[in-house]
Amino acid sequence: MATLQDYRNERLRKLAALRELGIDPYPARVERTHTCAEVVEKFDELIGQMVSVAGRIVSIRSFGKLAFIKLRDASGDVQLYLQKDDVAELDVDRGILGMKQLKLLDTGDFVQAAGRMVTTKTGEKSVGVHELRLLTKSLRPMPEKLDNKEERFRRRYVDMNVNPEVRQRFIRRSRFWQATRDYLNRHGFTEVNVPVLEHTTGGADANPFVTHMDALDDQQFYLRISHELPLKRLIGAGFEKVYDLGPRFRNENYSDEHLPEHIAMEWYAAYWDWRQGMRFMEEMYKDVLQKTFGTLHFRLGRFEVDMSGKWDVWDYAEVIAQHYGIDVYHTTIDEVAAKLKEHSLEVEKTDSIPRGIDKLWKNIRKSVAGPVWLVNTPKFISPLSKANPDNPQSVERFQPIIAGSELGNGFSELNDPIDQLNRFVEQQRMRDAGDDEAMMLDIDYVEMLEYGMPPACGWGWSERVFWIFEGVTAREGVPFPQLKSEIDETTKAIYRM
Repeated sequence: MATLQDYRNERLRKLAALRELGIDPYPARVERTHTCAEVVEKFDELIGQMVSVAGRIVSIRSFGKLAFIKLRDASGDVQLYLQKDDVAELDVDRGILGMKQLKLLDTGDFVQAAGRMVTTKTGEKSVGVHELRLLTKSLRPMPEKLDNKEERFRRRYVDMNVNPEVRQRFIRRSRFWQATRDYLNRHGFTEVNVPVLEHTTGGADANPFVTHMDALDDQQFYLRISHELPLKRLIGAGFEKVYDLGPRFRNENYSDEHLPEHIAMEWYAAYWDWRQGMRFMEEMYKDVLQKTFGTLHFRLGRFEVDMSGKWDVWDYAEVIAQHYGIDVYHTTIDEVAAKLKEHSLEVEKTDSIPRGIDKLWKNIRKSVAGPVWLVNTPKFISPLSKANPDNPQSVERFQPIIAGSELGNGFSELNDPIDQLNRFVEQQRMRDAGDDEAMMLDIDYVEMLEYGMPPACGWGWSERVFWIFEGVTAREGVPFPQLKSEIDETTKAIYRM
C-alpha cells in the first residue's frame, strides 16, 4: 500500500514536470468573475456567456477526449466540463494547461477555469472550459475522511476541507460576534480596546498567565483574565456606554466549557442598575441568537430550551436553602464541607465558605434547563459588585442559567472606594493564603473610584455562549485549540528532522 511519502514523491515529480514545461505552479494573479455558487444560481442569465471560476479540485474523471472536474470554493461546488476540441492548447506565457497536461493535476490542486456556461447530456449545469490555469500545486493528498479528534484539532486546514460543516460552524461563530457588536453599537455603546498586558490583573476569579516586558526593565506583567477594570476606568473617565470584545487568558485546565484562551465581550453602562441590565440582556440574547442561528428554539444536550419567552428569576440564597437546608449567610465551613461530602462533591484543603457554597450551587445548576436569571448572589462570592440595599449581605448580580451552564455575568457595579478597598484586601488575604484564583489588590483602581465613578451596570459573556447553542465542546468551538506540541514520525521522515 502506498504511503503518504509515496504520494508526496509522485506529486513532487509532477511539480518538476510542470516547471520543466515552464509553468509557474504558484502564480499570484487570479482572474475570477464569479464564485462556483454564483454560476450555478445565475445559470439562466449566464448561459452562453464567458465566466471564470477558481477553486480546489475535489475530483477528476478523464475519458480520453472528455474530462470532468469537480471544483470547490468557499461558496460551493461546480462541474468543469472539458472537451478536447474546446480546450486551449498549452500556453506557457499565460500559464494555460492543455488537455495533455491534465495528467499533471491532482485532487487538492487549485485551478482557474474560463469558459461558457453549458448543460451536459445528463443535465448538469457546468462550465464548458476553454482555458485552464494552475493556481497552486498541492503536494499532499486530502484524505477522504478525518475522524480522529486529535488529528482534526491539529490540522484544522484538513478538517475543514474534509468536513465542510466545521467551516460553517466558524462562519456562524463570526456571525455571533458580529451580531453582538451590531446590537451594542445600535444601542449607543462605544467599542474601546483595553490592554491585554496588565501590571495587576483582576475582574474575575482566575489564575493568570505571567510574562515579562523587556522594554520596562523586565517588569512582570499578566495576560488579562477580564476586561472589567480598564473598562470601568473608562466609565470613570466620562464614557457612558463602553465595551470591548477580544481574547482573555486564564491559566486553568481544559474542560468541555472552558479554554485557557478564549474570546469574550464585556460592556458597562453608566446610570444603569442590574434590573435595566437584565432587561437589556434578555432582548440581546434573543437578537444575537436569532441572527446567528435563525431560531430561538434549541435542543441543547438533554435540554429543550425556548429563548423566546420571559425568563424566570431565582434568588441564590433561596435556591441553596431549598436544596441543602443551608442559610448561606449564617453557616460554617464545617457545615458546608459536610454538605459537599453528602453530595459526593470534592472537598479541598483550600476550600473556604465562598468556594464551598459555589460548588454546591454548581451541583444544582447542572440540572437547570433555563433560561433562568440567578440573582442576589452573596457578597462573599462577588467582591466587585454593589450590595443589595434590601439585603446588604447579597449583591446586585444577575447570571443567566441555560442548559446547565452560566452563560454570562452582570452586576450593579460597586463604586464605593472604601468598600471596594476592603473587599480587595480580603481577596488579597485569600490569595496570600494559597488561593491562586482570588483577586489581587489593584490600588490604582481604588484611586480611580476615589475620583468618582457614576452608578453603572456591567455585563460580560464569552464564546461559551456560542459553544453551548452550537452544541459543541470548547475545543470543537474554536478554529485552533491549544494542544501539546507534537510532530509525527511521517513528518519527521519527510523533512529529515
